[in-house]
Amino acid sequence: MARYRDSSCKLCRRENLKLYLKGDRCYGDKCGFERHAYAPGQHGQRRGGKVSDYRVQLREKQKVKRIYGLLEKQFRGYYYRADRQKGVTGTNLLTLLESRLDNIVYRMGFAASRNQARQLVRHNHFTVNDKKVNIPSYLVRPGDEIAVKEKSKKAPQVVEAIETVVRRGIPDWIEVDKEKFKGTLKALPNREDLTMPIQEQLIVELYSK
Repeated sequence: MARYRDSSCKLCRRENLKLYLKGDRCYGDKCGFERHAYAPGQHGQRRGGKVSDYRVQLREKQKVKRIYGLLEKQFRGYYYRADRQKGVTGTNLLTLLESRLDNIVYRMGFAASRNQARQLVRHNHFTVNDKKVNIPSYLVRPGDEIAVKEKSKKAPQVVEAIETVVRRGIPDWIEVDKEKFKGTLKALPNREDLTMPIQEQLIVELYSK
């Protein structure tokens, strides 16, 4: 599968927003976005001028894709699924993305970033309701219990992530027992629970054309 292999900091600079793609490093002095808060490329500091509606919509879509680490085909699939559900399409889309197992693992503090969470899930470090699940896109449901496998509780990535999760906090719609290395999705998040500056309606407008 295709993967982005360039600098993660370039993505934050392109979207003019800190996306926290590198975990705890994003909170320190070495954050690339803090040091170079302008678009990447030769003309990054000189870009400006008139911005079209399409460009605004496209940048919003790209930003959300990059936050959750998805490719276009995957992201479009989530949009169509959200559009078929009852309710507001944009809110449905964000709820689906937040329900991904890799995102829940990140939210619980068992990984420093969503990218690291994706790798840990693929390498069989977690169970869902006592069953092995190694699919990052697995959709977690309210009441599901996610736990670190016994042999993985001493993994350096997991231990370090748990120690530093206090920087970003654990959302109220998730319950975590750090001592037992497990957590539960209490409920799906409401729109107001998602604090990232996302304008999901722009994405709906883009795909609705």
